[in-house]
Amino acid sequence: MLLAPDKFKGSLTATEVVRHLTAGLRRAVPDIEVRGFPVADGGDGTLDAAVSAGFRRIPVDVTGPTGIPVRTAFGYADGVAVVELADACGLRRLPDGVPDPRHASSHGAGEVIRAALEHGCAEVVLGLGGSASTDGGAGLVGALGVRLLDERGAELPPGGAALRHLHRVDLTGLHPAVRRTRFVVAGDVNNPLLGPTGAATVYGPQKGATDDDVAVLEAGLTRWAELAEAAIRAADLPGATGSAPGLGVSRWPGSGAAGGVGFAALGFLGARFRSGIELLLDLLGFPEALADADLVVTGEGSLDAQSLHGKAPVGVATAAADAGVPTVAVAGQVSVGPDELRKAGIRAAYPLTDLEPDPAACLDRAAELVEKVAETLAADWLDPSGRDGALGGG
Repeated sequence: MLLAPDKFKGSLTATEVVRHLTAGLRRAVPDIEVRGFPVADGGDGTLDAAVSAGFRRIPVDVTGPTGIPVRTAFGYADGVAVVELADACGLRRLPDGVPDPRHASSHGAGEVIRAALEHGCAEVVLGLGGSASTDGGAGLVGALGVRLLDERGAELPPGGAALRHLHRVDLTGLHPAVRRTRFVVAGDVNNPLLGPTGAATVYGPQKGATDDDVAVLEAGLTRWAELAEAAIRAADLPGATGSAPGLGVSRWPGSGAAGGVGFAALGFLGARFRSGIELLLDLLGFPEALADADLVVTGEGSLDAQSLHGKAPVGVATAAADAGVPTVAVAGQVSVGPDELRKAGIRAAYPLTDLEPDPAACLDRAAELVEKVAETLAADWLDPSGRDGALGGG
C-alpha cells in the first residue's frame, strides 16, 4: 500500500499524516507493507516532501517577506535543488501573520536560488504557492543580481508598490549561472500577470490588499512588465522566446503565479511550468512505486471542489489510475459527493468529521482520528491477513 497524502492544514504535516495512517493500518493489519510518500502541490510542504524522498536539506539564511531574516533550506540530490518559495518568503513567514501587500518581497526565494546555483546545481525546481508578495518576482531576480533603478539611478525599495517608479532594469549583474541552469516551476496557477484575472486583482486580496492596494500593485506590475520584457529581449535571455510566440511574457499562462513570481521565472530564468503535484510525484519516485502497489491512500485537510482542480489528491489518484491502482482518500472534512470523487479517480473518502463533528475538536484530535479512520479503511479494503494485500470491499 502506498500512502501519499498532502498536509492537513492547521493540524498535521503530510509526513505526520503518513505516520498516523501507518500506525492505524498496522493496528488493524500488523503485517501490512506500507510505503509513505508525503506530497505537496508546489506550496507549503514541498521542501519536506522532497526531503522525505531522500533530498538532503541544505540550510540557508535569507530575507523574509518583510525584511526580517529567516532560516530556510533547499533540498539537494544529484545536481537538482528543490526550493520552496513559501518557506523562504511566504505568508507563514509574515511576522505575527500581519500582511504587508505593498512592500512584501520575493527576495528571499531568489536568495535560496542563488545559494543553490553556488552549490553547483544543474537544475532548480521552484515550488510556487503561499506567496506573501505581489512584486512580480522583482525581489527574486534582484537577489540574482538584477538591479531595478528609478529615474535618479537609485535602487528601488522592495515590494510591488515601488515598481510604479521603475525607470530601468539593469541586467549586467545577473548571476552567470542562470543561463546554464535548467529551471522548472511547480505550480497549478494559469493566471497571467496583469488584468482582471492577474496577480494583483485575483490574489492580492488574499494577501491583505485593499481595493486601493490592488490598484497600486496593478500599476506597479504593469510598469514592471513593460520594462522587464524589453530588458529580457535586449539581453536575449531564455525567456525571450517561449511557448506563446507573439505574446509578452506577462500574458503567458502562469505568469501571475505567486504574486507574479511566475513572470520572473518564465522571463528571466527561462523556466518551464509543470503541474506541481505531477512534478513532485516524479521527484518522489511515485510512478515507479505503483508497479507493486494494490491500493493508494491520499488526502488533505479539506477535500472540496477546489481539490478537484489540480490539487494533490486528484494528482495522486490520476497517477494511480494510469497504473490501474485504486485510490481512496482520508480528509479532515469532505464537501464533495461520491460521484464527483469517483470522476476524479477517488473510490471512497473517509472524513475525520464522521468521528468528530466539531471542527475545532477535529483539528485538536487529528492525529488520533487519522489512526482510527485508517483502521476503518483497512477493514473496508484489505484482506484481514494483511499478507497478500488483497482488496476487500469498496
